[in-house]
Amino acid sequence: MEREDWDRRWEERSHHCHDDPVDVLVAEVSGLTPGRALDLGCGHGRAAVWLAEHGWRVTGVDYSEVALRLARERRPDLDWVSADLRSYEPEPDAFDLVLVLYVHLPSHERQALLGRAAAALVPGGTILVLGHAVENLGTGAPGPSDPDVLYAAGEIGGELAGLEPVKAERLTRRVETETGEAEAVDALVIARR
Repeated sequence: MEREDWDRRWEERSHHCHDDPVDVLVAEVSGLTPGRALDLGCGHGRAAVWLAEHGWRVTGVDYSEVALRLARERRPDLDWVSADLRSYEPEPDAFDLVLVLYVHLPSHERQALLGRAAAALVPGGTILVLGHAVENLGTGAPGPSDPDVLYAAGEIGGELAGLEPVKAERLTRRVETETGEAEAVDALVIARR
């Protein structure tokens, strides 16, 4: 989707990501010492705000101006950056934590993004990648329908070459849809530099 599509989506349903599992972020990041964090594809800033409330210095990057406006309304003190992740170059060797949550790009663009995200980590830094899994197709749960933009934990781990794998797993969660409940399937990958 292009910038205008995301802006329209945020205008129509300003908190369309309200059911994203921030509990996964909480479980995986709570034990880390707060430092500098980069949230790539931050949307309206839900994860970035949680990190800031727990002592992290956060930079949130998104290309929807509407989402960033909502984020700034919540926490004007954070560093909100308007940029297209397909070309955004984060500062190298600068972040203790990098998040890539529900960023669904074609696989070749995702690989390039993950390479830049990994390079942004300080030695010992952690990257957390979470998104709709290929197995989400056909479940009735929301998410992209193009298999090329969906995640497989093994593939994502392979795209983080040079990093030490910590975790690569499939997660399921119950979500409400217009037709009732469905079981969403996500892929979670965590690695360290």
